[in-house]
Amino acid sequence: MAAYLQSLEQLSALLAAQRKATDAQGRVGAEVRRARIQSVIDLLVDEHEALATAMEADFGGRHPGFSLMNDVLGALGSLKHARDHLAEWLPDQPRAAFAPYDQLGGEAWVQYQPKGTVGIIGTWNAPLFTLLSPLAGAFAAGNRAVLKPSEITPRTAEVLARAIDARFDPLELAVINGGVEVGQGFADQPFNHLVFTGSTAVGRDIMRRAAANLVPVTLELGGKSPVVIGRSADIGETARRLAIAKGTNGGQICISPDLVYVPVEQREAFIEAFCASYAALYPMVQGNGDLTAVVNQRHLERVEGCLEEAREMGVQIVRCPDVATPAEERRRPLSIVVNPPKLSRIMQEEIFGPALVLLSYSEVAHVVEEINQGERPLALYYFGHDSAEQQWVLDHTLSGGVTINDALMHAAMEDAPFGGVGASGMGHYHGREGFAEFSHARTVFKAPAYDPRGEWGMLAPYHPGFIDVMKSQITR
Repeated sequence: MAAYLQSLEQLSALLAAQRKATDAQGRVGAEVRRARIQSVIDLLVDEHEALATAMEADFGGRHPGFSLMNDVLGALGSLKHARDHLAEWLPDQPRAAFAPYDQLGGEAWVQYQPKGTVGIIGTWNAPLFTLLSPLAGAFAAGNRAVLKPSEITPRTAEVLARAIDARFDPLELAVINGGVEVGQGFADQPFNHLVFTGSTAVGRDIMRRAAANLVPVTLELGGKSPVVIGRSADIGETARRLAIAKGTNGGQICISPDLVYVPVEQREAFIEAFCASYAALYPMVQGNGDLTAVVNQRHLERVEGCLEEAREMGVQIVRCPDVATPAEERRRPLSIVVNPPKLSRIMQEEIFGPALVLLSYSEVAHVVEEINQGERPLALYYFGHDSAEQQWVLDHTLSGGVTINDALMHAAMEDAPFGGVGASGMGHYHGREGFAEFSHARTVFKAPAYDPRGEWGMLAPYHPGFIDVMKSQITR
């Protein structure tokens, strides 16, 4: 069987074969895990140009340098970190045996075992990273894997599938491509763990399908990641960093800022500074190879529909830069939507494109209250130099991760968990936490040679005072 699967029937057969191979192999040594990870690293090194070209074509305009930075180097960071830290993660962890067996020679430890086969469903906005970054943790944990790339980026999926087919035994790693039906069928399979990156709505469906086989899931979803700008923040520098973050991948990132809360008296200064910074990054829109296009017409129409509704409601919209673009051009200026109604689409839906909501406030406590009324976001950002306010915001909010005085940065931490909470997801990958996520932590207890329970009167037939002895232990 090839590593490039052509049907769900082939996938089902492969999972059975991988299960057999897992059971036959037994313990997966560090050298095997490291070799699997290294093979993915070598694939990225060999195929980086073809993959970057494919991503540019799939987006209809995405700078190859950004694809190399975001997807190739991003995935390489995860893979190399896992490769280089395996020795720290693999050993059994000794645990204290319970009394009195600890005094009699009893031993205990936790053994981290591979779960088996991990299924990974990637998304289009980071079509390599969302597959290969979690794969680093899955391989580090000793698992086999099957990848399902996004059908929205078919050229990238094809290049990746053929590269894996040329380098991997399908019993270790395989790929299946296809549309929604294949994705749904993929989630229906009896994997030993399933990873999905994408929207919250689809994440709920993935979880329902996985539940039929009691498959544990890692869901990296999204949400309306908020930014809280404190009054102690440098407005110019804050605007510059947010312009950089919002321009990244054309705003098509799961942790892209959606809602920016700014003190009411600094609203106009922020708009001016943000537009100046954004225009410096992207002085023109049409044909600008530095600006990532909206991935397809359907997604563009969704974003423009949100903006049109806000415009019809009389909401102020500031365009950066304020230029027209032809209909056939999927690059657009960034639109700042100022104080839209709470029930508008732009306030309810994750934007995932070149738009930003700006909300002015008087009291930061009201901002935190509003954030907490919504779903838990994948990311939260705080700008300011008031350490007490910073800590208060951290203590009174819950999000997948946080970056302070910048945006997006926490997701680049390979030695720290990345994931969501509530509607923004569950579970983690990256680093030791990713290794643990894809491992089964098995407790092992080794009993001492001498068993004193009979002498202590703890075995049947129970003596008349047995109940009193048990009660005495309760009330100690």
